[in-house]
Amino acid sequence: MISRRNFIKASALAGAAGFSGVYSKATSSQNSKTIAIQSVNSNFEREPLIRPFGFKGGYLTEIWQTACQLQSESGIKKIGLSSQSVLYADPGVFTSHSEAGGNALMFGLTDKALHIVKKTTFTTPIDLLDKIFPQVMAEGKTLTGKDDLNTIFTLNALIGVDNAAWLIYAAENNLTDFDAMIPAPYKQALSHHTSKVAVLYTASYNLPVDELRNAVKQGYFIIKIKIGQSGTQAEMLQKDMDRLTVVHQAIKDYSTNQTRDGKLIYTMDANARYEKKETLMRLLDHAKKIGAYKQILFIEEPLVEHNDENVADVGVQIAGDESVHDEATAIRRLEQGYGALVLKGIAKTLSLSMKVACADLTVNPVLIDWHKNLASRIAPFPGLGMGIMETNGDLNYRNWQTMMTYHPAAGASWTQVRNGVFELNDDFFKRSGGIFEPMPHYEGMFVH
Repeated sequence: MISRRNFIKASALAGAAGFSGVYSKATSSQNSKTIAIQSVNSNFEREPLIRPFGFKGGYLTEIWQTACQLQSESGIKKIGLSSQSVLYADPGVFTSHSEAGGNALMFGLTDKALHIVKKTTFTTPIDLLDKIFPQVMAEGKTLTGKDDLNTIFTLNALIGVDNAAWLIYAAENNLTDFDAMIPAPYKQALSHHTSKVAVLYTASYNLPVDELRNAVKQGYFIIKIKIGQSGTQAEMLQKDMDRLTVVHQAIKDYSTNQTRDGKLIYTMDANARYEKKETLMRLLDHAKKIGAYKQILFIEEPLVEHNDENVADVGVQIAGDESVHDEATAIRRLEQGYGALVLKGIAKTLSLSMKVACADLTVNPVLIDWHKNLASRIAPFPGLGMGIMETNGDLNYRNWQTMMTYHPAAGASWTQVRNGVFELNDDFFKRSGGIFEPMPHYEGMFVH
């Protein structure tokens, strides 16, 4: 999560460096090698969830973990991971197919993207993403039969490809840590080493109240409430008001030592389900009525993407998420009064997140540390003095403890949430969260 204030500083830096189309010029002075990919491969695992995970008006029962392998012409071989989320990426695709069918389409797009990469030379992964994205997007529309395919569907399909490209890029240029891997135009914006990253604990539509209370007792203090439930706008609003009431009544009397006033923090995520600002204001009026309003830090992507209403007067900070596809859409949302941007290197590629930042999801343990590397290098969120990130895999994956053993740094203190935060020490930054280290489990997916 990046605040408006920090984005504006970073945006100015990016503009001066020459964004997007002229990025290769900005990096050429760094003497980055031109990289060509000799061979590609892909595979996936289906990970079941503990219970259906509800958001964006729908429910997931499993998440496919995809692995992408790239081998450069110099013989370097690397694997990038992704946790697919078709419902997050494009609800239209999700509802038009079986859950497995939608996942198969996204995995198919990933595989097609790999073969496009094989034909494309690049100097940096950002350069690669700029080159291949239009063709991969076109392939996505063909695969799904959906001319209005959401950009995020394609970005989500590219996560593993992008992560593998970053590891190839680092190895080819003898870069051994995350700080060294950040290209020059983005170093200033990603120059912080935050010692704490707070975790947003997700209260999905059907999370039992007892589990929420237990989480607060364990130290979680930022509660992300999923809103935007199924039904008409009126039905959605009523369900969201009822859910907010249930959540607030359950935990309103708990306190924390992580905030200045000792109160818990709420965020809400509508995943672009509200058609009008007026409906959102009715939800906030309800929040005032039940005494929850002052604890709301921000609301993520409340309005449908084509809604251009200015939200500066809402009274609560509004964050852009699904509608932020690139630098231009990020600036557009800021001009419409949005006060923060949700950056998802694990849902929209690390390359795009760097460009937007100039840092969610139900992802596997390794991807958490890819995102943590990003979240810990952004200026602390105003008023909190620490970074913020969402990770809810431990709440939702049935085999989470087994998945934790796949992490190269399994057992490290910085992989554990303590009192609602990841506490990051020198070892975390020295090892870059373990992302450069061998992953025997995932490497084993490509042994024949």
